[in-house]
Amino acid sequence: MSLEKRVSSILGLIFLGAALAAAGLAQTASAPIAPGKTAQPSEVANAEKPAETHLTKAQAKELFRSVDDILHFASDDSKLPVKHDVKRKLQTRASVERYVIDKFNDDEDAKRMQRSEIVLKKFGLLDRDFQLKSFLISLLTEQIAGYYDSKTKTVNLLDWIAPDSQKPVLAHELTHALQDQYVDLDTWENKSLSDISKSYADDNKHIAVDEVDTAREAVLEGQAMAVLVDYSLKPSGRTLLTSPDIGATLQDNLSHNSDSPIMARAPLLLQESLLFPYREGLNFEQALMKDKGVEGAFAGVLDRPPSTSFEIMNPKSYERKVAVPLLQMPDIHGLLDAQYNPYDIGVMGALDVRILIELFAGQQAADALTPEWDGGIYYAAQSKAAKTPEQKAQTSSVALMYLSAWKSPEAAKTFAAIYAAELSKKYSGVKRDSSAESNGEQIYNTNEGPVLIALNGNQVFTSESFDLTMARKLELLMTGAQSSGNLQTARLRPAMPELSVGMVNLIARCGLMRSGLTH
Repeated sequence: MSLEKRVSSILGLIFLGAALAAAGLAQTASAPIAPGKTAQPSEVANAEKPAETHLTKAQAKELFRSVDDILHFASDDSKLPVKHDVKRKLQTRASVERYVIDKFNDDEDAKRMQRSEIVLKKFGLLDRDFQLKSFLISLLTEQIAGYYDSKTKTVNLLDWIAPDSQKPVLAHELTHALQDQYVDLDTWENKSLSDISKSYADDNKHIAVDEVDTAREAVLEGQAMAVLVDYSLKPSGRTLLTSPDIGATLQDNLSHNSDSPIMARAPLLLQESLLFPYREGLNFEQALMKDKGVEGAFAGVLDRPPSTSFEIMNPKSYERKVAVPLLQMPDIHGLLDAQYNPYDIGVMGALDVRILIELFAGQQAADALTPEWDGGIYYAAQSKAAKTPEQKAQTSSVALMYLSAWKSPEAAKTFAAIYAAELSKKYSGVKRDSSAESNGEQIYNTNEGPVLIALNGNQVFTSESFDLTMARKLELLMTGAQSSGNLQTARLRPAMPELSVGMVNLIARCGLMRSGLTH
């Protein structure tokens, strides 16, 4: 499903509000949302906004004139050559809104995101009544600070932000223009499969390439963040390479954003989706610059890009070309295809697990248990009994199975208990049926059908909305494949999951957001 990947890929760079002191980007504050709750789209739309000013003709001329100088700075800083000039265009807030909406309506990742939303709700990563698309549009039109469009080869500037505040944005976005001139971004960054996996062979093809776009997105944003930092540090004579503490401070502050009430009230999943390419991507680039030099960190990585987020999270493994094992799915289609249509498949990684545990049991539990994660995979199917669009939009139409691996039986037991305790927040009418349980099982009846949680050593298998007979057959297939070696446990798999990773790419393709910067 890879939702974080899908969201980030459409929305481009997220500027983390007034982030670099040197960048001086002005935040457009909105009326605060009540603490302790997630901002819904209606609240975002009704939030009172201050009066907006616009650039004068003289300011717009100054901003346009600065493009060429900043392009050559970005080229000198990254060693990526300037092959031709970059077109520039001044955008109004209304035109930016249309751009974001068009991305959501037309981008292939956005279409996949709509399908993924149900699975995120099934897992409990989003509330059942949360309106993902409308919230993201509101959030992103509030956050966007500029963007480079690889289709029109144009850097787009905003007519309501002062030139001095937009110049660091230009350093970032013009780095994307240089990347585009070097590798052609439209083909370079779109490698994942957009179709629905419908067979055993397709399942494993999807898993094999599901993280490629995520890793490449982190490279693009990490490189652009590195140039932005260097541009902001230029008056002091320092660079990211000569001041490694700057990178650490940025990454820490990126995790403690923001002065945007809307961003602060976004679901944890969305916040992490916005941050991953910039936070982890910047760390990756900083490590590569130190070990391989500027050419190695920029052109070298574009020539040989990482294929997994594990490599982004572990730059040394990328440098050493460490092989990352691929997860394998057993053939479950013979069991399911008579009653269900394939719906989604992916890796459930450490970030997803951390988000789940933090949502279910708090940050302390997440900090303690996430390092014990040792891999995971999920599969979602939609009942053929769901005929109408309204029926298909319900979480009750989707059945979900999820196998997670842990470094110890104790960690697996703890996760199983946390997962079980959360069921009453996702479903109504939750009641345990101890009489139906076998060894290691917990069985619950809910308004969306049975839930099976099975503990097997260091593995936890969960089934939601499959009937118990089907659930137990699926458990045998999944755990059997694991023990036979056909299903790798992702011991080296990334700290960026495939469940939420689609958010990363969908967000990352809309442009530079204010949440990507920090003091």
